Amino acid sequence: MSTTPLDPGCLQVHALYTAAKRPPLELQTPVEAREGMRRSRPFLQPDAPDVGALKNITCPGPAGPIPLRLYRPKSPNRSGETGALIYYHGGGWVIGDLESHDVLCRDLANQSGEAVISVDYRLAPEHRFPAAVDDAIAAARWISAHAVSLELDASRLAVGGDSAGGNLAAVVALALRGEVPLRFQLLIYPAVDAVQKWPSTTRNAEVLPLTDRAMVWFYDHYAGAADVRSDWRLSPLRAASHAGLPPAIIMTAGYDVLMDEGIAYADVLEKAGVAVTRKHYAGMIHGFIGMGKMVETANTATRDASAALKAALA
Repeated sequence: MSTTPLDPGCLQVHALYTAAKRPPLELQTPVEAREGMRRSRPFLQPDAPDVGALKNITCPGPAGPIPLRLYRPKSPNRSGETGALIYYHGGGWVIGDLESHDVLCRDLANQSGEAVISVDYRLAPEHRFPAAVDDAIAAARWISAHAVSLELDASRLAVGGDSAGGNLAAVVALALRGEVPLRFQLLIYPAVDAVQKWPSTTRNAEVLPLTDRAMVWFYDHYAGAADVRSDWRLSPLRAASHAGLPPAIIMTAGYDVLMDEGIAYADVLEKAGVAVTRKHYAGMIHGFIGMGKMVETANTATRDASAALKAALA
């Protein structure tokens, strides 16, 4: 258990949530939760930086077109084709969209010097597991196949995401192993095990914004029945093998219910021979990387992620 105190910026975020007087997430409807996330963005996120170019596009998906947003960096690492991070937003597979993670994706593009493509996969409970997985895989396949027309280098692609998006990135890397030559995984406090309650789940059970009850709410909306919880597409920690996966950076937060499973995922990747960089932010809460207006370490973590991405796609 960490003895590092909760970061002052995170304490201010807690005060903001308390002042908003919204009911706990598990007592909200998905529509209400999505609106709450939208309303909180101006208070938590810094202003959106300019990028070199931004284009909204679509790719074919199993249930219709999947919206994508392509970000070009202001100062690319090279002329011509750039590498790209395929990014899956967090939000428990229930909330979040292209707008919720727009600032982060802009920062990752500018700071890494590589392109970023954000994927607006289908959300639960309207579209339950494995809809998000199917969209995530379809988007990565399409981006790889159409890299030339997108002015991207198909040999320099990475996947990444935060929380539920980190889950999807890990699953995509597993699903496309040997098919799409991914260079890197950027996994920000990923959800990787829907089965086991880890010590951090209990220790941080009441820490906003992701309490243990809220995590149950997300899994119930997304996956429902317990008989699918051990499926590797929901719990990538429980995949039969992790050999042959691309190198990863795994970022964890000390006051996060998901901390221990993120550490466990780093362990299983290393045991399988995968190169892993671990970044632990001891005084941070879940979701902190999207709180750069109030939490300075969020900006540090974004720079860390961007530097790792730049190095991996060099």
